[in-house]
Amino acid sequence: MAPRWRVLVTDRAWPDLAIEREILEPLGVDLHDAPGITEAILSESAAEADAIICNWAPVTARVVESAVRCRVICRSGIGLDNIAIPTASQRGIPVTNVPDYCVGEVADHTLALLLACARRVGFFHLRTKQGEYRLQAAPPPERLAGKTLGLVGLGRIGAAVAQRARAFGMTILGHTSSRRDHGVGCPVVPLPELLQQSDYVSLHLPATAATRHLFSQTQFEQMRSHAWLLNTSRGALVDEAALWQALQQNRLAGAALDVFDPEPPDLSQPLFRDERVVVTPHAAFVSPESLVELRTRVARQVAAVLRGERPENVVNPQVFST
Repeated sequence: MAPRWRVLVTDRAWPDLAIEREILEPLGVDLHDAPGITEAILSESAAEADAIICNWAPVTARVVESAVRCRVICRSGIGLDNIAIPTASQRGIPVTNVPDYCVGEVADHTLALLLACARRVGFFHLRTKQGEYRLQAAPPPERLAGKTLGLVGLGRIGAAVAQRARAFGMTILGHTSSRRDHGVGCPVVPLPELLQQSDYVSLHLPATAATRHLFSQTQFEQMRSHAWLLNTSRGALVDEAALWQALQQNRLAGAALDVFDPEPPDLSQPLFRDERVVVTPHAAFVSPESLVELRTRVARQVAAVLRGERPENVVNPQVFST
């Protein structure tokens, strides 16, 4: 079958497009990897695309405006801060994501980071491998039972983290802009109160103009000096310069970060050399199962649109009413 459709894949975190081809090639789709992710390259590549699949690459207003044939933009992930959704909406292009494919993985990873902080795994690991085999190489590990975990955001992932943390005997506090607990069953308090009461603070919010640098100097000053900050959501939520300054002033015990701003981060910065900072390379979403689910559902979203159907998880549904 001669290709009827051209689908642009801007970037991906997996080595091939086998899953996508299995679903889309029977429809006459020709899949193309973009040769780069600069705005100029993506704009040129998008000009002939009937659909765009993106991971982290910036699908800017210019890219969207260049995509004159585009019928759908599919985000291979949850967050949407790298897509110019207003421009897509103006042009009548639906934008989709997969908001629930890795809830368990991110919640598990958050608990792994929390345990690494509480039990001083990072300290002990580094010191032992450097030849220092002694308990006094790190501050004493902590018992989790009875500690308070403050969750900033109580969506799917925040709720899953709460469920896991309760199994360790932790008390849960929440903060949401709606002031509702969304079924988590925990007190919902103003952010300053949460920071003043929590031993661990975990962030579970999207990156928006309103949440950018939500955690900066003021918030670090409100945290308890023995508290830990965990971020497995978006790097833009945390002012990394302010975090480093707070650590220098011993305003908090440490941080565990899976996301950064920008990505990849500059690993030569002192924040990444501090033993009190546990870091992983935006890995919380990954498992073989989560990636298969993500890729399958994104490919099916593209297929639905090319068949003239409405895909799942459209984040700008108004495009179907115009």
